[in-house]
Amino acid sequence: MRRAPPSGVQLSQHDAAIAKGMLGRGDRQHDIAAWFGVNGGRIAELANGERFRGVEPAPHDELPPPGPYLPGQSARATLAAIRTARNALDAAERLVRERTGL
Repeated sequence: MRRAPPSGVQLSQHDAAIAKGMLGRGDRQHDIAAWFGVNGGRIAELANGERFRGVEPAPHDELPPPGPYLPGQSARATLAAIRTARNALDAAERLVRERTGL
């Protein structure tokens, strides 16, 4: 079995500060990893001090809302629903303009 290629997504110092703030707030490591699009092991490395040891946690007012976050599959379905709604609104607007001459 072959491994998937690395994503290339890496945490910056700013990301690490946000992630540490999220950890301090009590967010689940899984949710933090999902927010940044990284493997949960990267968040575990932050939590146990293996990486970004000298980076201070970001203040609470700079943190994203707590997870869980929208999974990719749900995001795709949401975007499809928005596209469908947008098409329906565009069609309704065309119809109103045609019938009213506006």
